[in-house]
Amino acid sequence: MNNINNKKIAIIGGGPGGLTLARLLQMHGADIKVYERDEHKDARAKGATLDLHEESGLAALDAAGLMEAFWANYRPGADALRIADKHASLLHDDEASPREDTMRPEIDRGPLQNILLESLFPGTVVWDSQFAVLTPNGTGWNVGFKNGDVVYADLVIAADGANSKLRPYLTPIKPFYAGVTAIEGAVYNSEVASPNMHKLLNGGKIFAFGDEKTLIVSSKGDGSLVFYPGFNCQEHWLRDCGIDFTDKAQVLAWFKTEYKGWDEIWLELFENASGPFFARPQYCMPLDQTWEPQPNLSMLGDAAHLMPPYAGEGVNMAMLDALELSQALLNEDYPDILSAIAAFEKQMRARASETAEMTMYSTTTLHSEGAIGFMMGVIG
Repeated sequence: MNNINNKKIAIIGGGPGGLTLARLLQMHGADIKVYERDEHKDARAKGATLDLHEESGLAALDAAGLMEAFWANYRPGADALRIADKHASLLHDDEASPREDTMRPEIDRGPLQNILLESLFPGTVVWDSQFAVLTPNGTGWNVGFKNGDVVYADLVIAADGANSKLRPYLTPIKPFYAGVTAIEGAVYNSEVASPNMHKLLNGGKIFAFGDEKTLIVSSKGDGSLVFYPGFNCQEHWLRDCGIDFTDKAQVLAWFKTEYKGWDEIWLELFENASGPFFARPQYCMPLDQTWEPQPNLSMLGDAAHLMPPYAGEGVNMAMLDALELSQALLNEDYPDILSAIAAFEKQMRARASETAEMTMYSTTTLHSEGAIGFMMGVIG
């Protein structure tokens, strides 16, 4: 008999990691609820597409019995990469010379969320439940939410992302600033709104480099595109820059100055952006972090090992965490939940540390003079 029989499990956070864990445990009869702060599944705009890797994100979906649904919803060709310099000259085009690396199919965040949600029993996800406080109750926890609700759980899993409110219950260790800040923008109906960029993008993604800066553009299945200028700056640039990110004119003026000498085609993105921009300073957890395992609390994904997005590993790490944590909790060789969690967390930290080291190297190098050479080497 596994250790989670007759245990109430609360997963805090309904992102890909939390939902994948819920599915994997529910398949084995676990009593699970996922508490998500959003009011409903479409409360927030979804960001860039996700490329799922064979050994992590896809492995988790396969174990969850959801590969058929994945192949019905993925976006063929969306992983086609074009590398450009700041003058918009293409240095590499997957269409012209496809890569033969391991398959990394792309899927939009919305369809991935829907696949996972539809795989769960009705009522598994409790919406509009923003976490507030954990209070010990016997061998478990009372979980309090900002809406006043309180629920009991024998085991709580923090899957609440980069600014996890549960992480401090496990460790005081905080992330460090990675040296780079990115700004997120979107263009709806890009074929009409920014035709030149839409053509250059060609349904895939563009990585542009120059002057120790990046500009990443990704197409989405709904006809929109998302873009991310990334640049080296001090940690509190966002606080000190004085830019109103809801004012397109101010962001455009900043781009023209910060990215001086870049081709005018890039201006199309900023001139035709829909809605506000979001500035995102990039952080990473210390590579040597550790904490004492607890018998009734664990964490996965960004809550456990936040890292910048410049190696495309975030969602894959979270889904692999879900797979490995489910396997540990269901493994009858462990005498109790504490043993299962301790084994999972040790393995997760080692794996995440290795990935974070690679990600930090990538983050630094892509925002250096050697970015293009490094990127061309990566795609080989």
